[in-house]
Amino acid sequence: MTALWENRGLILRLARRDLEARYRGSLLGLFWAVLTPLLMMAVYTFVFSVVFQARWGSSTGGKAEFALLLLSGLILFTIFSDCLARAPGLMLENVSYIKKVVFPLEILPGVVLAVSIANAAIGFVILELFALLLFGVPPLTTLLFPLILVPLCLVTLGVTWFLASLGVFLRDIRQMIGVLITMLMFLSPIFYPVSAIPEAYQPVILLNPLTLLLEHARDALFWGKAPDPWQWLVHTATAYLVAWLGFAWFQRTRKAFADVV
Repeated sequence: MTALWENRGLILRLARRDLEARYRGSLLGLFWAVLTPLLMMAVYTFVFSVVFQARWGSSTGGKAEFALLLLSGLILFTIFSDCLARAPGLMLENVSYIKKVVFPLEILPGVVLAVSIANAAIGFVILELFALLLFGVPPLTTLLFPLILVPLCLVTLGVTWFLASLGVFLRDIRQMIGVLITMLMFLSPIFYPVSAIPEAYQPVILLNPLTLLLEHARDALFWGKAPDPWQWLVHTATAYLVAWLGFAWFQRTRKAFADVV
């Protein structure tokens, strides 16, 4: 996985090109990266806090707090889901690179992740601005947020490497991903805290690799609580194992890509 660091300049250039291509020709351009999370936050907040009268656990912070908690979860989930959605078709979209023996194909998931993080960074700035205006200066534990992102990035890379390879051989997997993303979104504590789930089902939700990440992020951003160091280390080590396995699978199967595409 050292190839990501060795080719960091190329990854950043490709990510920038990807971002420019995504918004090129649109009327609002890069402003869509700001507008999209705001629209999603508004819709989900209306549905869950107004229609369903949902509250964040025992919190009495009202709809503004609910909206910010919801936005924080959506920003983090989008990093993972964007990469997941693109992964099965990633190699098929870059056939010209497959034909080039010297091109490091293994960096393409890193490019997708960099694009997702860039979009998430815009959402995070919006989140912090609203939090500052509504609730004052955020807690110091907000500075720990980049550390909390480390396991997410590792898991995302591992899954993206695996699905990018699998998508070359099993084209149907591209059709399944949309359904899996929707299922995962509602099975992750984005619209509710883990404490709101009946105790009998909490162990199942905790199997979701995004659960602890989302809980740690909210604790740091809103409640001023730092993640438990040992829990974070175990989570990060597990995420690294996922990344390593995904990378190993990708490297083992990449030799057959040119014969299939």
